[in-house]
Amino acid sequence: MSNYASLYRPVTESLSEDPRNEGVEVSVHYQWFVNPNVIVFDLRSVSENNSPADVTRNLLQASKVLERRSFDHVLLSHRGTAKFILEGDFFKKLGTEYGVQNPMYTLRTLPENVLELDGTPAFGKWSGGWLGVTSKQIEDLNKFHREWFLSDLM
Repeated sequence: MSNYASLYRPVTESLSEDPRNEGVEVSVHYQWFVNPNVIVFDLRSVSENNSPADVTRNLLQASKVLERRSFDHVLLSHRGTAKFILEGDFFKKLGTEYGVQNPMYTLRTLPENVLELDGTPAFGKWSGGWLGVTSKQIEDLNKFHREWFLSDLM
């Protein structure tokens, strides 16, 4: 009941208010349904009419709904299989900045904040000229989407 009332319902209701989210099904719950320090953002399905950006928007909108809450980690899962981790503080930052921060900046810098399941960085942080950095960040964003869910759909 706690999962439903405190996580699933508020996130699902908020996501359903945006018609662009139609076709993306997400489940949000506590880890093992009992650990309130870790939440699972589980991408259940994506229609062929949705893009990776639609999925990421769902994540950002969920972070906005939960921005007043504190978690140690957020597990990014696909169909019940954990794929990546976000630190709780970063997830909160995403929620605080959603609707305020430039969305392209958020998308470009998201991968450098994604962790492997063992806690090591999944992607690098880039430095140098803005064109080269932006190019590498977009490559990482595409790889992040592939490894999170796209490769499972193909």
